[in-house]
Amino acid sequence: MKTHHTLYSILDLALVSKDHTLKQTFNNALELAQKAETFGYTRYWLAEHHNSSNIGSTATSVLIGYVAQGTDTLRIGSGGIMLPNHSPLIIAEQFGTLGSLYPNRIDLGLGRAPGTDRETAEAIRSDFMQAAQSFPNELEKIQKYFSTENVTSKVRATVAEGVDVPIYILGSSTDSAHLAAKKGLPYAFASHFATTHLWDALAIYRKEFKPSKVLQKPYTIVGVNIIIADTDEEAQRLSTSLIRMIVGLFTGKRDAVQPPTEMTNDLEQVLQNPQVHQMLKYSFIGSKATVKAQVKEFIEQTQADELIAVTNIYDIKDRIRSYELFAEIMEELNA
Repeated sequence: MKTHHTLYSILDLALVSKDHTLKQTFNNALELAQKAETFGYTRYWLAEHHNSSNIGSTATSVLIGYVAQGTDTLRIGSGGIMLPNHSPLIIAEQFGTLGSLYPNRIDLGLGRAPGTDRETAEAIRSDFMQAAQSFPNELEKIQKYFSTENVTSKVRATVAEGVDVPIYILGSSTDSAHLAAKKGLPYAFASHFATTHLWDALAIYRKEFKPSKVLQKPYTIVGVNIIIADTDEEAQRLSTSLIRMIVGLFTGKRDAVQPPTEMTNDLEQVLQNPQVHQMLKYSFIGSKATVKAQVKEFIEQTQADELIAVTNIYDIKDRIRSYELFAEIMEELNA
């Protein structure tokens, strides 16, 4: 008898594909979310990144509102808001507003990284480094603004008080695992790109977890890269866009997502590069049968409560198809 039921969700950067406008990119994000709703996904999170011409999710809360407006049941949230970039008061106001507009559907995922380069981080907020250091305090401020007890404070985020917006702690190293455990909050790990500390972070979080008002036992969300097509060869072909993107990342040439090509020797060589190989460790690429076997093993190993899938594919139709097949896999594994 199966006891472990694993939820499945989407993490999106609203990546801009070559020859696509921003408007098309945002429309595609909405279309994906609408389809995800019918495929049984739990949540659809948008990331926060800055100063990257190929990433559309810079004004995260605005985009969350757009996607929430066009969907009905899916939870929409941030994966994550990079808190050191912002004033906790403003974030509480933004997400309190979203939570009132779309009741019981908004998630606030919080991270401490800048989601950009150093110069841009300083342009966003001159005391960025200081703010990153005081992430636990900034988190407490947000919790305070959402609490009904804050009604007597001099400084209030009146639109947030008593509004139900669950907070998730995001991490790509072990730092946030300690914090999420101590605060008794759900924990999401960015293993779709930061693979090195996954096991340590999960172990720390589970071992140190203290029950809280919001959570009785640890809750883990784990990031994976997923590219599924009708055949292994087709999935490999679609993955060439992702490989080129990663080359761009390492060489500092951040370009729009390129159309897929045949897998070449050069691209296969890139995959053998130790850094790239490490970064893509939890990437499951292939036909439904191929990916199902890999995902099953990964869930058994991590005991994750939820997988959050990143699918960087050039064409929205191929992308939706991949997410549809991933949903089928998850339903079959949960059956």
